Amino acid sequence: MPARGERLDLHLSRDALVHWGTEIGAGLVPGDVVTLRGDLGSGKTTLAQALCAGYGVAGEVTSPTYALVHEYNAPRSIVRHLDLYRLTSPDDLTNLGFDEMVGDGLLLIEWPERAGARVPAPSVAITLSHVAGEPDARRLSVER
Repeated sequence: MPARGERLDLHLSRDALVHWGTEIGAGLVPGDVVTLRGDLGSGKTTLAQALCAGYGVAGEVTSPTYALVHEYNAPRSIVRHLDLYRLTSPDDLTNLGFDEMVGDGLLLIEWPERAGARVPAPSVAITLSHVAGEPDARRLSVER
């Protein structure tokens, strides 16, 4: 994990991405906001699953694409996993009770750009991208 204000760029296989996410998830604390950016199929949900596992979520973590928000219990706090891909406007966050979610537990946000300025400054901002010619690899960029 980079120090605050720094950036880290990695080239990872799927297995390495899961391992990295589990390790980072173990170091997250209640109140952290993690944003996950990337094209469809870039591994955002896979990474969210690994972060949840590291944070202590014991059950299955699934994509909240259609539900928009999934909540999971962990020993340290609740985890809220949001997928904002289907939002039509940042105003849609009001109907989700978004403002009440911030600061309460761990918040993982896929497609944060759909929320505009309503997303608080992330504790960790992660961008995933495909690697040309390597279907099992992802480029990961992390900023704190």
